[in-house]
Amino acid sequence: MAESSVELGFVEKRASWKLKSKFFPSKVGGFPSWLRLNPLPNHEDLICKACKKHFVFLMQVYAPILENEHSFHRTIYIFMCPNAKCNKKFSHDNFVIFRSQLPRKNEFYSFEPPEEIEKLSSSPSAEDYQDICEICGCFASLRCDKCSNKKYCSEDHKKNDWEWNHKDVCENDEKDIGKKRQKKLKNYFLLPEFELVTEIEQLPPEAPEKSDEEKMKEYRQFMQSAKAPKDLQDTQLDDLDSLMKKHDKTFNKFQKRIKLEPEQVLRYQRKGVPLWVSSENIPSNSDIPPCCCGAKRDFEFQVMPQLLNYLSLDQVEESIDWGTLLIYTCSKSCQYGTDGYCKEFLWKQDFSDSKE
Repeated sequence: MAESSVELGFVEKRASWKLKSKFFPSKVGGFPSWLRLNPLPNHEDLICKACKKHFVFLMQVYAPILENEHSFHRTIYIFMCPNAKCNKKFSHDNFVIFRSQLPRKNEFYSFEPPEEIEKLSSSPSAEDYQDICEICGCFASLRCDKCSNKKYCSEDHKKNDWEWNHKDVCENDEKDIGKKRQKKLKNYFLLPEFELVTEIEQLPPEAPEKSDEEKMKEYRQFMQSAKAPKDLQDTQLDDLDSLMKKHDKTFNKFQKRIKLEPEQVLRYQRKGVPLWVSSENIPSNSDIPPCCCGAKRDFEFQVMPQLLNYLSLDQVEESIDWGTLLIYTCSKSCQYGTDGYCKEFLWKQDFSDSKE
């Protein structure tokens, strides 16, 4: 990932074996592909404070800092609560961020780049070092009470796997019906899996200023297209004039910039400047806590609202939404002791209330 220019991220379908840990992927959904294979984040750090349910894995971004020996490999992980009721406006409590990094010479991976061979893709993996949850791919501290073969991170995942699948096959050979149910259960607890691919943002030359009439025409067309942010797609035509007047220049800049690449789901620019969706709820320096090492945190990347179109998170009457998710990480990308995963900080900015 480059620091000076903005890199845009897009989702693409990719064979799951090519998104395993040994290939150092950037990805959305599915199981997390852990960088440091042992130890993994604690179960307690992956529990929603509101509903007490286990977070789901949202995405990871592979972002090495090659000039730092200890961060030759470096990945940022985002987990979130999938319960729409825990998704409060202007609150980031339903997210948790981890940073993991390794030198090129380390205890887990080869010094040289791996060969892309499917039959060799599953090792090394976190499962080589500890139990991994059957349902979500996180550290497992529980097992089936009867057979002890199935492993789980939480009572919730254990209970659901029993009801959906395992009670039919516990202490017996797997059956086709069991495999189908297990697949359905995993899909229930996992988000759809995609690879994140990036390209440098290309900005066109500055064009002459358009008239207000031309701007309004383009704005109307964009806001009713599938490319508009999900939160604003249902705006009535009669409301657009007042909406455009109410929205500040910050939102207009956001709308104009993403229109150049409407399918972008991520913007990466370490130590750069975020693309804000509104002039409201922009954090001050005091809002961004320092790293556990004491160093200040810098902006690294942001997740765009377009990602929501790929996640199948809508629920009856409620849905998860955001304007943009902003990730702040240690400015020194510090070494953080022996636990292997350092918590970083997320700021959620929502669209302005002027829509209502």
